[in-house]
Amino acid sequence: MSGLNYLTQAGFDQLRSELDHLKTTGRQEAAKAIAEAREKGDLSENAEYHAAKDAQGMLEMKINELEKKLMNVRIIDESTIDTSQVVLLASVKLLNHKTKKEIVYKIVSEAEADIKSGKISASSPLGQGLLGKKVGEKAEIKTPAGNLLFEVLDIGH
Repeated sequence: MSGLNYLTQAGFDQLRSELDHLKTTGRQEAAKAIAEAREKGDLSENAEYHAAKDAQGMLEMKINELEKKLMNVRIIDESTIDTSQVVLLASVKLLNHKTKKEIVYKIVSEAEADIKSGKISASSPLGQGLLGKKVGEKAEIKTPAGNLLFEVLDIGH
């Protein structure tokens, strides 16, 4: 997702905390693992050393990714959300017409998306299909398993 990242204050704080942890504890652990592997002999045939270097590279990539996300953040106050239609940071109560079950999702940015806690990305197929819908409107979402029909039952904070 290029451009701006819209986050709640809690989402921003969580990403900031994760970045700080990776920069301090994560880097220290990576350096320690490399030093321990280096002590075990010839580096050209030392699989443990190469694995530790790879892990360090992955750590630095994750740090870089988080820094980019936090660079263009706009923090949104959830209390100012317009609930007349589905928008970013709105909670949406849906009826899945196929299963006849009601579900609740919160529409969030990619950085905060976590399906286990009911947060879906606005750029996901479901998120895109729901944006702009009003209570009573239906959204047909194309999925790999076929089309699903959802009805918007309620929109809140």
